[in-house]
Amino acid sequence: MTKVPYHLAVIIDGNRRWAKKRGLPSFEGHRRGLEKVKKLGKWCKEKGVKVLTLFAFSTENWDRSKTEIKYLMRLLKEALSKKNIQGINKEGMRIKIIGQKDRLSREMQETIRAAEDLTKENKNGILNIALSYGGRAEIINAVENIVKKNPSPKITEDLINQNLWTAGEPDPDLIIRTGGEERISNFLIWQTAYSELYFSKKYWPDFTEDDLDEAFREYSRRQRRFGR
Repeated sequence: MTKVPYHLAVIIDGNRRWAKKRGLPSFEGHRRGLEKVKKLGKWCKEKGVKVLTLFAFSTENWDRSKTEIKYLMRLLKEALSKKNIQGINKEGMRIKIIGQKDRLSREMQETIRAAEDLTKENKNGILNIALSYGGRAEIINAVENIVKKNPSPKITEDLINQNLWTAGEPDPDLIIRTGGEERISNFLIWQTAYSELYFSKKYWPDFTEDDLDEAFREYSRRQRRFGR
């Protein structure tokens, strides 16, 4: 039988290369990528995934052109609008944005706050969107929060876990990265200590439900010993 990960995390990669290969502007690749994200959410719900974390925009992505960043933020703001969030809310999913929210525009922060407030009481699952996110930045933020509360703390794994942006959530069971690259790229670097990794050569807009099923089958074949 195929095992389904409780917590699936996805590094969305290849939107721009997908567009370039077809002679299209990079914007079209990002738009198609967002459409595929919506499909992924549906597939995961049907298969029983309870926590889905998507790497949407990294701290390093701020180095891209202002035009591309502006377009990406407009896409993300639209995705988080009340009209689009209503469906997720009806399904009982909670939305959380993890990352450096203070780097986002005031308008984007207000959109995020509204989406999180609308869904905060939902219990059927969690959708984490990593936006302006970096794993090292998350750890630094956690340490800063710990020291603010206690200048001389006893540092433990549990204490750090409690101060991460994903506090209270289980670590990812499976990480999928599309686009052919085989690295984590500063994504959930604390939480992925014992996550299974699966790399797909397909660009994100080409990723299908069959590809997701194959990733789950590969996950099912692996033995997770957690160092024991």
